[in-house]
Amino acid sequence: MENNRRGFLRKVGAIGAGAALISANPILSIAEEISVNTDDNSSESEFTISILQTTDVHCQVHPHDELFWENDQSVFRKTGGYAHLATYLKKEKKRNPDTFIIDTGDMFQGSELSVKTSGKAMVPVLNELGYDLYLPGNWEVIYYKKAMQTLLGSLNAPKVCANMYHDLGDGKKGELIFQPYHIWNVKGVKIGFIGYTDPLVPVRQSPSYSKGIIYTKPEENLAHYIDVLKNQEQCAYVLMLSHLGLSQQIHIANLPECEGIDYILGGDTHERVRKPIQCKYSKVVEPGAFGSFVGKLELRIKDGKVVQDDYSLVEIDSKKYKADKSISRLIEENEIPFEDDINTIAGYSTIPLYRYFVIENTIDTLILDALKWKIKEADIVLSNGFRFCPPNATVDSTGNIPITNGYIYDMLPVDSVVRTGSVTGKQITDWLERELNNVFAEDASQRLGGWVIKFKGMKVSFNAFADNGKRVKEVEVDGKPLDYGKTYRICACEREGDPLDMLCRMRGVSNASNTPFTLHSVLKEYLKLNSPVTPEPPLSAKVLDAPQKLLTQVTGVDYQFR
Repeated sequence: MENNRRGFLRKVGAIGAGAALISANPILSIAEEISVNTDDNSSESEFTISILQTTDVHCQVHPHDELFWENDQSVFRKTGGYAHLATYLKKEKKRNPDTFIIDTGDMFQGSELSVKTSGKAMVPVLNELGYDLYLPGNWEVIYYKKAMQTLLGSLNAPKVCANMYHDLGDGKKGELIFQPYHIWNVKGVKIGFIGYTDPLVPVRQSPSYSKGIIYTKPEENLAHYIDVLKNQEQCAYVLMLSHLGLSQQIHIANLPECEGIDYILGGDTHERVRKPIQCKYSKVVEPGAFGSFVGKLELRIKDGKVVQDDYSLVEIDSKKYKADKSISRLIEENEIPFEDDINTIAGYSTIPLYRYFVIENTIDTLILDALKWKIKEADIVLSNGFRFCPPNATVDSTGNIPITNGYIYDMLPVDSVVRTGSVTGKQITDWLERELNNVFAEDASQRLGGWVIKFKGMKVSFNAFADNGKRVKEVEVDGKPLDYGKTYRICACEREGDPLDMLCRMRGVSNASNTPFTLHSVLKEYLKLNSPVTPEPPLSAKVLDAPQKLLTQVTGVDYQFR
């Protein structure tokens, strides 16, 4: 009977009732009784907690080829896969039960399975993985606002984002769509998390995706929430979850508004930070992409204070971490209706396909080759500077690298309509200057996050680190110098929500019209008739003041992509 009463006391924490119950055992004081029967370990004065981060997985549910830059050359290894990631996460949780697992965005866009199910196939997998907290990324809006809310709302763990508001119309902000912060109380010590996603989503992506959402810059309320967590909630440590991109995160970490943030756990630009970047107010990290890595932050706590932090980037080697059976089963069940198409081979490449270099890559060269082959009347074809899509480097029995329909979705999750139009040489030059500034702006807050725009039919020489508006040095179209007054026919993909006279962020396009073709249909037709292909980057964009195989747009800090 006494044990049952003590159990009741533990559960409800009723001190008054406890005094009456304890009277049956006068040897113990009230404080001693609570201490004896409590199940938490808040009295432990020194312990270590682990915070594990994934980001930008882009629905890559299976192990895949990953590119590493070692000894100045590309090396490929198999990494990732949610089932293999699950094994690692379970191992870490078993090693240290005081482990908190987060994902900082782009979890519903990036594969055929995600597109065919509008992201729904990811929900049971993410829930089974046991995440503790989520931050929406820039691609969470891919299926529009309502679907984003439903998808994220279907996840078991809380979501944080302090800069996404309901749009009430006429530019008026409503309430935040998600809670701004979350507190993890571990053994009586509070760890605070504030979330911020990319405020440039309506500019970087098709404007229709984010209709109904107002984004604000983190600087507008960051100091307020730091004050709430530090002074009101008495958090021992405050972390910012961010999907802004490494350049922007470094910029924020050097602003006075960031004082009080201990770490920025970042995402968006797929950078692999192995050693924390120490900025004026905070340390900044980012753990790669596609589930290939987990960022691991260990905090040593003594007497309620964080006395030491250790960060490492863990490679999810698919051979080292065997597949978790429950996750494998979930993925298999969700893929069954689509697996035939996902695995259908559309064509072959003789060389590895990747998208890791800032200036030119084999994936974009393949897309451009296909567009120029199909839209022969175009003088110049364009491809956006996307980062998503893991490499493809594994040959099959033919001795070539198969390109499946599923991999076409990895390259181009949005099957956009191909659009053509006419622009002058002056428009092209002005547009090139704007696009290069988006990538290489000296002011990190002006960098939009993507790679250099890709093109075929045009050759451009430029200085990456020249002043804004003065980067382009030479432009040729079809072997002749660009004529400012001449009109050129261009071809790119339509961005839903853009005006008809805009093409690939180029304004004032004349005679613009949509073709009957989509990017996927062009690629499939091209591969069917031209395989195996060898999409070697043709040096269409030549940088004069940086390595041609530049792997990051981040400068001025101790960081290298590898």
